[in-house]
Amino acid sequence: MPTNRITKLFNIKYPLIQAGMVWASGWKLASAVSNAGGLGIIGSGSMYPEVLKEHLLKCKKATNKPFAVNVPMLYPNVEEIMQIIIEEKVPIVFTSAGNPKTWTKYLQDHGITVVHVVSSVKFALKSQEAGVDAVVAEGFEAGGHNGRDETTTFTLIPMVKERLNIPLIAAGGIATGRGMLAAMVLGADAVQIGSRFVASEEASSHINFKKMVVNAQEGDTKLTLKELAPVRLLKNKFFDDIQELYAKNPSKEELQQLLGRARAKKGMFEGDLVEGELEIGQISGLIKNIKPAADIVTEIIEEFETVKSQINQF
Repeated sequence: MPTNRITKLFNIKYPLIQAGMVWASGWKLASAVSNAGGLGIIGSGSMYPEVLKEHLLKCKKATNKPFAVNVPMLYPNVEEIMQIIIEEKVPIVFTSAGNPKTWTKYLQDHGITVVHVVSSVKFALKSQEAGVDAVVAEGFEAGGHNGRDETTTFTLIPMVKERLNIPLIAAGGIATGRGMLAAMVLGADAVQIGSRFVASEEASSHINFKKMVVNAQEGDTKLTLKELAPVRLLKNKFFDDIQELYAKNPSKEELQQLLGRARAKKGMFEGDLVEGELEIGQISGLIKNIKPAADIVTEIIEEFETVKSQINQF
């Protein structure tokens, strides 16, 4: 696979990035993906600062390849998290859920490459204006917290590509080599993949959750809680409780009360498939097995190359 703007920017072999996901992407997953030639990301959204530091130290021992940290800027302790990232000389940071102007220059002044995650053309352009090095444009199919506009990846990527000058990473609904090739044909320089890596041996998510992802079928996920922060969930009792509450035209406070605290941890990390929040993408319907992260990377790249060569025959 030839080098491109993203492989050069991150100094990686393949233009394939593992998403920084809460309760799934600790140092084991990030280092495994980086060692396999992609870019592994530690998801700091589910970590206290001291826990993140521990993951960074372990990741640096497990790989000598570049890796990144994802920082959702709406979380508390963000200043402390950024200081730890700088102290531990993390080379790449993916910011999300906030204004890219807040941290981009500060991180770049410390030699860090900055990527911001967006769900619309408007915010992709704002990120470019803020000086980020690259943008992840994530479609409505994606798992976890999502854009309000419900723009699908197939629509979003060419729209962003038309307006953006900096490198573009596609995310949302990509789990295979075919999906990767499609995204790059539409204009992406690389892909970011989340759900497929949840069903990896190294993901820190609970085995109960991993098995539920593997067993998911078309239509088993839905976007909800748009009044708080839109999130795509697997349907379970907790999801049904949300739907029942919506039937009563609830206030934001009532929705917040139902959500409560640590609901995502309960589901994805502790394996409570009844009362937990189970965040995953629509592409879970295509995920059939749990395997080592390195095998997932290899499988995706091999399929990408095979299908690309078949298309070249037309």
